Amino acid sequence: MALARNRRDRTVDYWPGFVDALSTLLLAIMFLLSVFVLAQFLLSQEITGKDAVLNRLNSQINELTQLLALERGNKQDLEDVLATMQASLADTETERSRLQQILDQGAGADADAQVQIGSLSEKLGDEKQISQRALSQVELLNQQINALRKQIGALEDALDVSEKRDRDSNVKIADLGRRLNVALAQRVQELNRYRSDFFGRLREILSDRENIRIVGDRFVFQSEVLFASGGDQINRAGRDEMAKLAGALVELGGEIPPEINWVLRVDGHTDDIPLSGAGRYRDNWELSTGRATAVVKFLIENGVPSRRLVAAGFGEFQPLDPADTQEARDKNRRIELKLTER
Repeated sequence: MALARNRRDRTVDYWPGFVDALSTLLLAIMFLLSVFVLAQFLLSQEITGKDAVLNRLNSQINELTQLLALERGNKQDLEDVLATMQASLADTETERSRLQQILDQGAGADADAQVQIGSLSEKLGDEKQISQRALSQVELLNQQINALRKQIGALEDALDVSEKRDRDSNVKIADLGRRLNVALAQRVQELNRYRSDFFGRLREILSDRENIRIVGDRFVFQSEVLFASGGDQINRAGRDEMAKLAGALVELGGEIPPEINWVLRVDGHTDDIPLSGAGRYRDNWELSTGRATAVVKFLIENGVPSRRLVAAGFGEFQPLDPADTQEARDKNRRIELKLTER
């Protein structure tokens, strides 16, 4: 029998190490997903703001382009009118020359020719004035078109600068995300190392009791170890176990670097049997929260800083075993401890 016991003592339990490795992998994956979502959110916010500026600039360019097209149309109309008037002026000059020749050649048509020449001279003067005004309007339109072209060029330059700023911002966001990933990954690795140390110490000081065990990344106490049925007062045996845990936590707290903002989360869980409502607590929500709070207060009394503790109650809604058996209910009534980052 002594030989069999020695063989059992030499058996190596690889399960906790495997669980630690698996929990670390899961935490890393969750962290990377969180960083990806954060980076996507920041990038979408940055791009949304830049898109608004680009849309406003494009709208101004479109308006100026339409105005330029309208001015070009007006200029073309004036040029057509000017060409028509110049053609009419040329005809008038021709007619005047013809009448002047008649006047020089014949004496009988002298009076009529003089009248026609006077009329044509007056008409010619009017057309010259109109032609001069048309030329002035064309010159003014040319100046306006040049000014519009300069404005469009300035807007296009501003658009180029904005697009370059967008590209620079995207590069900065990508670099920030990369550095954030590296920094947070290092934090997760450090906290996982301290969590492994903490669980190892708890295993040593709590003597591997059957009703105190590790499940994933949590240390689990069955409720019967700490509390009477339906109560939230820690019993004598439970206080002894919690005092050991508090000592290990205080010792570990002195080793964790101050830049790691760690907390010990204490989660209360019950089975699915409803309370009668006649006692102190009306339902399992209140009972699970009251038990978690009782553990937190005891740890504070034994030297654990209150800012490093969190109490949470989950009632019967996070069971380890969903089966409708007494064995499953016994397993689900528990207090879980998880060393995590705030």
